[in-house]
Amino acid sequence: MMQALTAKELEYIVDSMSNEELFIKQCAVAAATMTNVQLQQSCSHMVDVHTQQYGTLLSALQQHQPLAPTQPQS
Repeated sequence: MMQALTAKELEYIVDSMSNEELFIKQCAVAAATMTNVQLQQSCSHMVDVHTQQYGTLLSALQQHQPLAPTQPQS
């Protein structure tokens, strides 16, 4: 059985998701402004990689949601 995540672990996942969102946006802008086709393709690939990583983190949160406490802990 899966154990509930600690508050620190949840914060880490949420921070990581924010970082992935930033990477996705930065890579997308870079891909859109590149004139070198190889660099453009590389940046587009990085958008895909970071989108997958974001999805993995989101999935982890969703899997642990049923285990989260419904009341604030003191």
